[in-house]
Amino acid sequence: MKTLFWFIALFALAVGLVITARYNDGYALIVLPPYRVEIALNLLLVLLAGMFVVLYSLVRLVSGAVQMPARVLQYRLARRHEKAQSSLIAALEAYFEGRYAKAEQAALQSIELGEHARLSAVLAARAAHELRAYDRRDRHLERAMRGAPDDDPLRIVTEAELLLDERRPQDALETLKGLPRKHTAALRLELKGQQQARQWDQVATLVTELERRNVFDSGEAGKLRTHAIAESLRRKGGDAHALDEVWRKLPEAQKCETPIALAAAQCYVALGRGSEAQTIVEQGLAAAWDSELVALYPAVAGRDTVKQIERAEAWLREHSRDGSLLLALGRLCARQTLWGKAQSYLEAAISIEPTYAGHYELGRLHEQLGNADAARRHERESLRLALLTLNNAKK
Repeated sequence: MKTLFWFIALFALAVGLVITARYNDGYALIVLPPYRVEIALNLLLVLLAGMFVVLYSLVRLVSGAVQMPARVLQYRLARRHEKAQSSLIAALEAYFEGRYAKAEQAALQSIELGEHARLSAVLAARAAHELRAYDRRDRHLERAMRGAPDDDPLRIVTEAELLLDERRPQDALETLKGLPRKHTAALRLELKGQQQARQWDQVATLVTELERRNVFDSGEAGKLRTHAIAESLRRKGGDAHALDEVWRKLPEAQKCETPIALAAAQCYVALGRGSEAQTIVEQGLAAAWDSELVALYPAVAGRDTVKQIERAEAWLREHSRDGSLLLALGRLCARQTLWGKAQSYLEAAISIEPTYAGHYELGRLHEQLGNADAARRHERESLRLALLTLNNAKK
């Protein structure tokens, strides 16, 4: 439509000029002593128009020739940019498709074209890491550092994440120190690094911080924090002073959480402080019943085994089908040489839950009673169950 409009307009202009020229009898007189030229006005106008067209075309030609190198350079840069963009997109597609070799090659091509070099180098490093080519990965990360600030989050977060995947937590944590302020993703990486490094005090602190940032809900954060505190207690189990200090600072509610109570009781048993362990186990079971915690009860070796038996029998009224409690009662009664009760409790325990520990204790009991055949039978069954448990653990 626009072309038709211009065609009609030019046609109308040409018709108008022809009509005007037909009725124009004027002339132009050009005096240039000693010459005098008289020319029709219409012809003069045609000549001037022709001269304008020629001069305009000549100027455009010269201007185009002068600007040609710049235009060629601009064209080449545009083509280079377009090719680099295509290479980067191809690298991203290949990476997310799991074609890591192709992704690395395409990212390197984008780097060579000089576009998005930092992003392409990081992408190449991630692809090389997936290929377990750690030397190439490190070279790509070094390339990503060129021209970037030392605290570049893109490079630091990527390097830390890849080091953690390689199970190098200390190096990853050292790398994360380069960030002036850690955003949420960096804090999550630091949490993972501290967990791998088994720095449980720092883990508990980071869990609290991430809970404030709504990364974890209260239930998930509580589980992580409980696990971290329990592991921290186990690491301090060989140092009585450090263990006492940590235990004293814990809130009472946390002391009664089963994983924490279990870890603390195990540590105090290892230190030969059975009375503290007994108190911890009893308070923990009062707060929440747990079979693993009650199984530790005979090992605490409190001041009065008879009272331990009485307390355990009181628990039995509410937890009569708990095999761990029956096993614990059997061990406690055997310690007091209450052979009849011990045998009854141990047999009840293995009838509910056959375990290698239950058969082993029953074998020892029959050995004490002089029942050699029964002792050997339970010892063989204990060994069989122990090997079965070991094989299942390996799987």
